[in-house]
Amino acid sequence: MQPAGRHALVTGGGQGIGRAIARALTDAGADVTIIGRNANSLEDAVCDGVAKRFFVVDLTNSASLASAFGSIETVDILINNAGAAESAPFRRLDREHWDRMIAVNLTSVYEATRAVVGGMASRGWGRIVNIASTAGLVGYPYVAAYVAAKHGVIGLTRALALEMARTGVTVNAVCPGYTQTGLLTDAVKKIVDVTGRSAEDVRAGFARSNPQGRLVTVEEVAHAVLFLCGPASDAMNGQSIAVAGGEVM
Repeated sequence: MQPAGRHALVTGGGQGIGRAIARALTDAGADVTIIGRNANSLEDAVCDGVAKRFFVVDLTNSASLASAFGSIETVDILINNAGAAESAPFRRLDREHWDRMIAVNLTSVYEATRAVVGGMASRGWGRIVNIASTAGLVGYPYVAAYVAAKHGVIGLTRALALEMARTGVTVNAVCPGYTQTGLLTDAVKKIVDVTGRSAEDVRAGFARSNPQGRLVTVEEVAHAVLFLCGPASDAMNGQSIAVAGGEVM
Protein backbone atom coordinates (compact mmCIF):
# COMPACT_ATOMS: atom_id res chain seq x y z
CA MET A 1 0.00 0.00 0.00
CA GLN A 2 3.03 2.28 -0.22
CA PRO A 3 4.24 4.28 -3.24
CA ALA A 4 6.89 1.63 -3.93
CA GLY A 5 5.93 -0.28 -7.04
CA ARG A 6 3.02 2.02 -7.86
CA HIS A 7 2.79 4.00 -11.07
CA ALA A 8 2.62 7.72 -10.29
CA LEU A 9 1.78 10.46 -12.77
CA VAL A 10 2.82 14.04 -12.00
CA THR A 11 1.49 16.86 -14.16
CA GLY A 12 3.79 19.85 -14.56
CA GLY A 13 6.54 17.56 -13.33
CA GLY A 14 9.50 19.10 -15.12
CA GLN A 15 10.25 21.92 -12.73
CA GLY A 16 9.50 23.54 -9.39
CA ILE A 17 7.10 21.79 -7.04
CA GLY A 18 6.20 19.14 -9.59
CA ARG A 19 9.80 18.13 -10.08
CA ALA A 20 10.36 17.92 -6.30
CA ILE A 21 7.27 15.72 -5.95
CA ALA A 22 8.39 13.45 -8.77
CA ARG A 23 11.80 13.13 -7.13
CA ALA A 24 10.26 12.26 -3.75
CA LEU A 25 8.01 9.60 -5.29
CA THR A 26 10.90 8.12 -7.27
CA ASP A 27 13.05 8.00 -4.13
CA ALA A 28 10.17 6.19 -2.39
CA GLY A 29 10.23 3.51 -5.08
CA ALA A 30 7.38 4.61 -7.31
CA ASP A 31 7.47 4.28 -11.09
CA VAL A 32 7.05 7.94 -12.06
CA THR A 33 5.83 9.52 -15.30
CA ILE A 34 5.87 13.28 -15.70
CA ILE A 35 3.87 15.30 -18.21
CA GLY A 36 3.77 18.97 -19.14
CA ARG A 37 4.30 21.44 -21.96
CA ASN A 38 8.02 22.17 -21.66
CA ALA A 39 9.88 19.34 -23.40
CA ASN A 40 13.30 20.60 -22.34
CA SER A 41 12.55 20.67 -18.61
CA LEU A 42 10.77 17.30 -18.78
CA GLU A 43 13.67 15.67 -20.61
CA ASP A 44 16.15 17.21 -18.19
CA ALA A 45 14.20 15.83 -15.22
CA VAL A 46 14.18 12.31 -16.68
CA CYS A 47 17.90 12.51 -17.49
CA ASP A 48 18.50 13.59 -13.89
CA GLY A 49 16.66 10.52 -12.56
CA VAL A 50 13.67 12.47 -11.28
CA ALA A 51 11.25 10.29 -13.26
CA LYS A 52 11.38 7.30 -15.57
CA ARG A 53 9.59 8.80 -18.59
CA PHE A 54 7.85 11.91 -19.84
CA PHE A 55 5.19 12.98 -22.32
CA VAL A 56 4.74 16.46 -23.75
CA VAL A 57 1.11 17.36 -23.13
CA ASP A 58 -0.99 20.52 -23.21
CA LEU A 59 -3.27 19.84 -20.26
CA THR A 60 -5.72 22.49 -21.45
CA ASN A 61 -6.21 20.57 -24.71
CA SER A 62 -8.47 17.51 -24.45
CA ALA A 63 -7.09 15.91 -27.61
CA SER A 64 -3.48 16.31 -26.44
CA LEU A 65 -4.34 14.83 -23.06
CA ALA A 66 -6.28 11.91 -24.56
CA SER A 67 -3.38 11.08 -26.88
CA ALA A 68 -0.91 10.99 -23.99
CA PHE A 69 -3.14 8.89 -21.76
CA GLY A 70 -3.48 6.41 -24.58
CA SER A 71 0.26 5.73 -24.15
CA ILE A 72 0.30 5.75 -20.35
CA GLU A 73 -0.10 2.59 -18.34
CA THR A 74 -2.32 2.15 -15.29
CA VAL A 75 -2.09 5.16 -12.98
CA ASP A 76 -2.21 4.45 -9.24
CA ILE A 77 -1.16 7.89 -8.00
CA LEU A 78 -2.11 11.13 -9.72
CA ILE A 79 -0.54 14.42 -8.69
CA ASN A 80 -2.32 17.35 -10.33
CA ASN A 81 0.40 19.96 -10.09
CA ALA A 82 0.34 21.83 -13.41
CA GLY A 83 -0.67 25.45 -13.04
CA ALA A 84 0.12 29.07 -13.76
CA ALA A 85 -0.53 32.43 -12.15
CA GLU A 86 -1.18 35.75 -13.87
CA SER A 87 -2.08 38.98 -12.15
CA ALA A 88 -4.27 41.94 -13.10
CA PRO A 89 -6.61 44.30 -11.25
CA PHE A 90 -10.12 42.91 -11.60
CA ARG A 91 -11.31 45.88 -13.65
CA ARG A 92 -8.63 45.05 -16.23
CA LEU A 93 -9.10 41.28 -16.05
CA ASP A 94 -10.32 40.36 -19.53
CA ARG A 95 -12.09 37.18 -20.57
CA GLU A 96 -9.00 35.65 -22.19
CA HIS A 97 -7.06 36.01 -18.93
CA TRP A 98 -9.98 34.50 -17.00
CA ASP A 99 -10.40 31.55 -19.37
CA ARG A 100 -6.66 30.87 -19.40
CA MET A 101 -6.39 30.70 -15.62
CA ILE A 102 -9.47 28.50 -15.25
CA ALA A 103 -8.24 26.16 -18.00
CA VAL A 104 -4.72 25.60 -16.73
CA ASN A 105 -5.46 25.59 -12.99
CA LEU A 106 -8.89 23.92 -12.76
CA THR A 107 -10.04 22.30 -15.98
CA SER A 108 -6.71 20.49 -16.31
CA VAL A 109 -7.36 18.89 -12.90
CA TYR A 110 -10.79 17.75 -14.06
CA GLU A 111 -9.42 16.33 -17.32
CA ALA A 112 -6.51 14.38 -15.81
CA THR A 113 -8.55 13.10 -12.88
CA ARG A 114 -11.41 11.96 -15.08
CA ALA A 115 -8.95 9.98 -17.18
CA VAL A 116 -7.69 7.86 -14.26
CA VAL A 117 -10.22 7.80 -11.43
CA GLY A 118 -12.40 5.06 -12.92
CA GLY A 119 -9.48 2.66 -13.14
CA MET A 120 -8.41 3.46 -9.60
CA ALA A 121 -11.89 2.75 -8.28
CA SER A 122 -12.18 -0.54 -10.16
CA ARG A 123 -8.85 -1.69 -8.71
CA GLY A 124 -9.84 -0.61 -5.20
CA TRP A 125 -6.89 1.70 -4.56
CA GLY A 126 -5.70 5.09 -5.67
CA ARG A 127 -4.29 8.40 -4.52
CA ILE A 128 -5.16 11.75 -6.06
CA VAL A 129 -3.38 14.80 -4.70
CA ASN A 130 -4.24 18.21 -6.12
CA ILE A 131 -1.68 20.96 -5.70
CA ALA A 132 -3.85 23.95 -4.95
CA SER A 133 -2.52 26.98 -3.07
CA THR A 134 -3.30 29.04 -0.03
CA ALA A 135 -5.11 31.07 -2.71
CA GLY A 136 -7.64 28.23 -2.68
CA LEU A 137 -8.34 28.90 1.00
CA VAL A 138 -8.26 32.69 1.23
CA GLY A 139 -8.41 35.67 -1.12
CA TYR A 140 -5.53 37.66 -2.56
CA PRO A 141 -5.88 40.92 -4.51
CA TYR A 142 -4.97 41.24 -8.20
CA VAL A 143 -5.14 37.49 -8.90
CA ALA A 144 -8.92 37.00 -8.94
CA ALA A 145 -8.96 34.43 -11.75
CA TYR A 146 -6.17 32.40 -10.15
CA VAL A 147 -7.87 32.54 -6.75
CA ALA A 148 -11.20 31.49 -8.26
CA ALA A 149 -9.56 28.55 -10.04
CA LYS A 150 -7.76 27.35 -6.91
CA HIS A 151 -10.96 27.62 -4.86
CA GLY A 152 -12.49 25.46 -7.57
CA VAL A 153 -9.74 22.88 -7.11
CA ILE A 154 -10.54 22.71 -3.38
CA GLY A 155 -14.25 22.30 -4.12
CA LEU A 156 -13.56 19.55 -6.66
CA THR A 157 -11.28 17.81 -4.15
CA ARG A 158 -13.98 17.76 -1.49
CA ALA A 159 -16.77 16.62 -3.78
CA LEU A 160 -14.78 13.83 -5.39
CA ALA A 161 -13.43 12.68 -2.03
CA LEU A 162 -16.99 11.98 -0.88
CA GLU A 163 -17.83 10.12 -4.08
CA MET A 164 -14.70 7.95 -3.76
CA ALA A 165 -14.84 7.42 0.00
CA ARG A 166 -15.82 3.73 -0.18
CA THR A 167 -13.68 2.79 -3.17
CA GLY A 168 -10.18 2.81 -1.67
CA VAL A 169 -9.35 6.00 -3.55
CA THR A 170 -8.50 9.11 -1.53
CA VAL A 171 -8.57 12.66 -2.87
CA ASN A 172 -6.75 15.46 -1.08
CA ALA A 173 -5.21 18.85 -1.77
CA VAL A 174 -1.95 20.42 -0.70
CA CYS A 175 -1.96 24.22 -0.50
CA PRO A 176 1.51 25.76 -0.57
CA GLY A 177 2.06 29.32 0.51
CA TYR A 178 4.71 31.44 -1.21
CA THR A 179 7.27 28.89 -2.35
CA GLN A 180 10.74 29.22 -3.85
CA THR A 181 9.88 28.39 -7.48
CA GLY A 182 10.18 29.89 -10.92
CA LEU A 183 6.58 31.01 -10.57
CA LEU A 184 7.54 33.18 -7.61
CA THR A 185 10.58 34.50 -9.45
CA ASP A 186 8.32 35.58 -12.32
CA ALA A 187 5.95 37.28 -9.88
CA VAL A 188 8.84 39.13 -8.25
CA LYS A 189 10.10 40.34 -11.64
CA LYS A 190 6.67 41.63 -12.62
CA ILE A 191 6.30 43.56 -9.37
CA VAL A 192 9.80 45.00 -9.77
CA ASP A 193 8.97 46.11 -13.31
CA VAL A 194 5.71 47.76 -12.24
CA THR A 195 6.78 49.34 -8.94
CA GLY A 196 10.51 49.90 -9.26
CA ARG A 197 11.13 48.16 -5.93
CA SER A 198 14.17 45.93 -5.60
CA ALA A 199 13.82 42.19 -6.08
CA GLU A 200 15.15 41.65 -2.56
CA ASP A 201 12.46 43.90 -1.08
CA VAL A 202 9.68 42.19 -3.01
CA ARG A 203 10.89 38.72 -2.06
CA ALA A 204 11.15 39.78 1.59
CA GLY A 205 7.55 40.99 1.40
CA PHE A 206 6.41 37.55 0.28
CA ALA A 207 8.41 35.96 3.09
CA ARG A 208 6.78 38.24 5.68
CA SER A 209 3.35 36.78 4.82
CA ASN A 210 4.58 33.54 6.37
CA PRO A 211 4.56 33.74 10.20
CA GLN A 212 7.87 31.85 10.12
CA GLY A 213 9.31 34.75 8.13
CA ARG A 214 10.52 32.68 5.19
CA LEU A 215 9.54 31.13 1.89
CA VAL A 216 8.41 27.52 1.72
CA THR A 217 10.73 25.06 -0.06
CA VAL A 218 9.61 22.72 -2.81
CA GLU A 219 10.88 19.79 -0.77
CA GLU A 220 8.53 20.67 2.09
CA VAL A 221 5.57 20.56 -0.29
CA ALA A 222 6.80 17.27 -1.75
CA HIS A 223 7.03 15.66 1.70
CA ALA A 224 3.39 16.57 2.41
CA VAL A 225 2.35 14.99 -0.88
CA LEU A 226 4.40 11.87 -0.17
CA PHE A 227 2.63 11.43 3.16
CA LEU A 228 -0.76 11.57 1.43
CA CYS A 229 0.37 8.80 -0.92
CA GLY A 230 1.54 6.48 1.85
CA PRO A 231 -0.12 3.89 4.10
CA ALA A 232 -0.34 6.19 7.12
CA SER A 233 -2.77 8.46 5.28
CA ASP A 234 -5.60 6.00 4.58
CA ALA A 235 -8.04 8.07 6.65
CA MET A 236 -7.00 11.36 5.04
CA ASN A 237 -9.67 12.22 2.50
CA GLY A 238 -11.09 15.50 1.26
CA GLN A 239 -8.48 17.50 3.15
CA SER A 240 -6.75 20.72 2.11
CA ILE A 241 -3.40 20.87 3.85
CA ALA A 242 -1.71 24.26 3.96
CA VAL A 243 2.08 24.18 3.77
CA ALA A 244 2.59 27.82 4.63
CA GLY A 245 4.20 28.20 8.05
CA GLY A 246 0.92 29.17 9.72
CA GLU A 247 -0.22 31.79 7.21
CA VAL A 248 -3.57 29.97 6.89
CA MET A 249 -5.15 28.09 9.78
